[in-house]
Amino acid sequence: MPNASDREIRTDPGTEWISVAIGRWAIASAPTPLRTLLGSCVGVAFHDREGRLGALTHVVLPSSRGIEVDHPGKYADTAIPAVLAEIERRAGPRVRSRLTAKLAGGARMFQVATDPSGTLDIGRRNQEAIEAILSELRIPVLARDLGGNAGRRLTLDTVSGIVAIKIPGGAEYCL
Repeated sequence: MPNASDREIRTDPGTEWISVAIGRWAIASAPTPLRTLLGSCVGVAFHDREGRLGALTHVVLPSSRGIEVDHPGKYADTAIPAVLAEIERRAGPRVRSRLTAKLAGGARMFQVATDPSGTLDIGRRNQEAIEAILSELRIPVLARDLGGNAGRRLTLDTVSGIVAIKIPGGAEYCL
């Protein structure tokens, strides 16, 4: 895995980060980076290199189960369509063909002895739901940093599309 010195996120002094809260998303034009902290949640980083635009979703759960939700960013099945609609509103309908995605998070934060089937493994269920949705929408996933048992910080460089990952107590590396 490359380390951060191989491909760095470069920002000008004074560049402000946009922090994406749990169950939310944000869209930013270059050079504004997007950042979130993840555990079992999955961060989906979208990038349009030509349009110099990035988006980041912080998906909490795989499915809304068809109920109407106040915050579509919470569920994979509502967050991804909602953020894509907003990207298209800003950049035009042709942007979808230029979008790529990178995924991070989906950790198994809690080991549950009474769950041998993994039903309570929300991280894995989030990953599976997001992968299926992106495949159906034909949005290529260029890189993944999924699973494990530790949280991580994800930072999307909206200029280059590079995603930096930092696991607490570990080195920073890029996708």
